[in-house]
Amino acid sequence: MNMNQYFRKLGALSAGAKSRWVALAVWLLLVALFSVIWPQVNNEESGSNNLLPESAMSVEATNIANEQFPDENGVPLLLAWQRGGGLTEDDLEAVQSIYKKLEEQPLDHQSMIPPFGDMPVEALAESTSEDGEALTTPVFFESAVSTEQLENSLNQLKDIMKNELEVDPFGGDLSGQGLHVRLTGPVGIQTDASSLFSQADVTLLIATVLLVLVLLILLYRSPILAVVPLVGVGFAYGIVSPLLGFFAEQGWIVVDAQAISIMTVLLFGAGTDYCLFLVSRYRDELQLEPNKYKALQLAIANSGGAILMSALTTAIGLFTLSLAQYASYDRFAVPFSVAILIMSIAVLTLLPAILAMLGRSAFIPFVPRTEEMAKELERKKGKRIKRLKSRSRFSKAAGKIVTEKPWPVIIACLLFLGGLALLVPKIDYTYGVLDSFPDDMPSREGFSIISNHYPPGEIAPAQVIIDTEGNEVSIQEHLQSLSEVESVSDPREGETNPDLQEFTVTFGVDPYSSVAVSSIPVMKENIAAALTDSGIENAKDKVWIGGETAELYDTEEITNRDQQIIIPVVLVIIASLLLMYLRSVVAMLYLIVTVVLSYFSALGLGWLVIHYGMGEPAMQGLIPLYAFVFLVALGGDYNIFMISSIWRNRKSMSLNQAISEGVGETSGVITSAGLILAGTFSVLAVMPIQVLVQFGAVTAIGVLLDTFIVRPLLVPAITTVLGRFSFWPGKLWKQEETEKQHGR
Repeated sequence: MNMNQYFRKLGALSAGAKSRWVALAVWLLLVALFSVIWPQVNNEESGSNNLLPESAMSVEATNIANEQFPDENGVPLLLAWQRGGGLTEDDLEAVQSIYKKLEEQPLDHQSMIPPFGDMPVEALAESTSEDGEALTTPVFFESAVSTEQLENSLNQLKDIMKNELEVDPFGGDLSGQGLHVRLTGPVGIQTDASSLFSQADVTLLIATVLLVLVLLILLYRSPILAVVPLVGVGFAYGIVSPLLGFFAEQGWIVVDAQAISIMTVLLFGAGTDYCLFLVSRYRDELQLEPNKYKALQLAIANSGGAILMSALTTAIGLFTLSLAQYASYDRFAVPFSVAILIMSIAVLTLLPAILAMLGRSAFIPFVPRTEEMAKELERKKGKRIKRLKSRSRFSKAAGKIVTEKPWPVIIACLLFLGGLALLVPKIDYTYGVLDSFPDDMPSREGFSIISNHYPPGEIAPAQVIIDTEGNEVSIQEHLQSLSEVESVSDPREGETNPDLQEFTVTFGVDPYSSVAVSSIPVMKENIAAALTDSGIENAKDKVWIGGETAELYDTEEITNRDQQIIIPVVLVIIASLLLMYLRSVVAMLYLIVTVVLSYFSALGLGWLVIHYGMGEPAMQGLIPLYAFVFLVALGGDYNIFMISSIWRNRKSMSLNQAISEGVGETSGVITSAGLILAGTFSVLAVMPIQVLVQFGAVTAIGVLLDTFIVRPLLVPAITTVLGRFSFWPGKLWKQEETEKQHGR
């Protein structure tokens, strides 16, 4: 049984006069059952911020430090105090009063506070910044405390401070007059990150649904048809959410808030695309076949293969993220792949059942009819019935120009896309967590207070740990010789292993800058050289550097490693699937090349938008791999849908005509699908996290370039130039007799 026959049988099962009700009942039962027995995925979100693998140097340093150099204080919350013109004596007395209260009535899960309540005002004044305008005071919390519990504790603290100060110091612009306080540090960042997503999830869902609904109404001009894909996506989410919740409950996956946000967008974007592929084919069949059930079954038979292949390509492509060591990538793999697969099953089983119930009425007011039906309606109503046009002017023009003037089209596309791709080496990247927060986020504003009023290196010192193996080793001079280092502390010995020594290294530059980050490997080399001079073998394995600067270095190194592994794997997988489906080495090669070119041009144009349009100094370092996997995987959908149409037409017409017809048949639906997919990703702009905003921008740009340039112009123009060799070594390229019969 070939694929067409298989999908014809599937269509009979899901879109038959009686079986449609069974298909709908099965989906209703599964959604209800899964929702009852398994938790929803949002309830299983992890608050873990540990994104680096255990093998990362900074993680190893942290683990050794926790064991040998434990900090009994707990996890710090930093209170950043600021007053323009200088903190007053009343401000410092308020600090005293607040800390006295915290000592008498500790916050929930508070582990320790410094004795600021007993410290004289004069001593507090000496702790202020050099300009006297800022002060940083910590409150420590127990380590194993949930984000929700920390949020409650911070609310208690804010109430205490408002009562003591008799004003609200947490609002207003930092440049304004008066006392300002911001909560930052590890606890502040953790609670801010949680509140960002809790506030944004509902906004994202509403914005996505409304945008897709409006776009569907504008594109199909049918209110009923606009709702149908949303119903399909809703059912798919009803399965996906509890299924992923079950996976998380069993400990098979870690649920990341960012992953779930993007998964929601992906479901609506890619899911609606698959719906459009089927609906478009169904509309065409309704203009040829009077029986709505048979027309729907034919639509499934003719588009089911492309839909399933597109879904498999996307799902497998996205699953390659599981090869990543960086957790932010790895946590995306299973949710995205599962969402795509469930959505494709819904499109091939549930959607046909719904369309079978609605029939032609789904397209009201522009109902597709056969020629005979239109004539009969004209006879009854006594007026001419306008037949539905299946192709737009753009589709016809694109189909004509790519076959008549392929070389000018190819050259123009390559110049435009290549010019944008040349911008990629000029992109600056950042991996800092706070760089992804909104500028007015309290923890980011608190960090700004500290960084603006204190020496830069004091914000985040590095932690250097060495294993001396009992030798006399002095590394302080080696560290002090580095131009980026301001000072080095005296060593501390490990609690149970005196051979281990810890040094605190303060940078003389911004510890989050590229200069500081690039100094980490140099620092390790210098220390290893000192250990080697002392007779210690394998010295590099006896040096660990921790702290936030080292974490940034590890993040950059590991994400680069992930890119070097995942990008080739994705290309090989997509190429293999295209080869298997199209059975053409040549087609596979130029389709892969155009997808990669489209990706680099999207990254280049995305940088222009992010840097000059949004005013961001750097692109989030995670964007290139996110965008690559999504654009290559999703770009394969449009490739498969259009090329399969050309391949099918090639059996009964000349190659140029097949290309022209294929572009004409698919450009309309690809344009509609591309606009919706780009629109859904652009909705990520409502999110308060920069990594999601930038990811949405780059992906939306890539989809639009794919939709309006690569798919309708560049790919078919290349196919025209290559001629029958486009099909090599498939059977179709040998059918020279067919070409002669059609006058080519």
